[in-house]
Amino acid sequence: MKHLSLLNNNPIGVFDSGLGGLTVLKALKEKLPKESFIYFGDTAHVPYGTKSAESVINYSEKITTFLVKHNVKMVVIACNTASSVAAQHLRSKFNIPIFSVVSPCVDSAIQISKNKNIGVIGTQSTIASNSYVNAFKKKASAFNIYQKACPLFVPLIEEGWANHKIAFDISTEYLNSFKPLTIDTLVLGCTHYPIMKETIQSIIGEDVHLISSDDAVANTVHQNLQYQQIMADENNTPAESFYVSDFPQKFNEIGSQFLGRPLTNLQHIQL
Repeated sequence: MKHLSLLNNNPIGVFDSGLGGLTVLKALKEKLPKESFIYFGDTAHVPYGTKSAESVINYSEKITTFLVKHNVKMVVIACNTASSVAAQHLRSKFNIPIFSVVSPCVDSAIQISKNKNIGVIGTQSTIASNSYVNAFKKKASAFNIYQKACPLFVPLIEEGWANHKIAFDISTEYLNSFKPLTIDTLVLGCTHYPIMKETIQSIIGEDVHLISSDDAVANTVHQNLQYQQIMADENNTPAESFYVSDFPQKFNEIGSQFLGRPLTNLQHIQL
């Protein structure tokens, strides 16, 4: 029982190409207040969306190795690009549960959409991988899925311009192509994008449901922890630590915006 208790109280690893995954971590913390977390933001290589699949797989494997060395009991890939191109590789390489952000978003969109016309926005790599289209085909082939790469969103958000006029103008260019398609649901296929939710919603229309990965992933992880009986003990004192591979401009300001509170226990390391 002692070994099981130690496993239960081991941290959950969460990683992203930068700071966007903090939106997922925030939802996980709210859903699982007794769990401990280790977050890794690969800020030296952000954005993943413009990198080759080989590079993203390489970065993701190094980060997962780092997290496993810190005795995490599971890993959450809080990055749509890494989820799309590296999740299968990581599951074949590591003997711990590894969760992506794609499947939970697809499940939520299927439940919410009424007219079966769903839009997906994401980085170039996520859209090119067709991970969302393939996931929808497996689960609900009757749905119409329309994709659009929005590569400028991540740098805009990382710069702190999520609600700037520039973000509005660029969003208009990207999202206007959805208007004739009568979508009723839009999947935000990047964990950065919830920070731009207000801007995106204003352009796509209030009648379109926005699906983001934060709550969807938190629910999936919660269910798995219960199923595997590895929830943290009720008397566990939760801890959290943050690691980044570089300190980008306005790091603390933007990180606090993603997480909804100041970042603490932050360390800079090189992979």
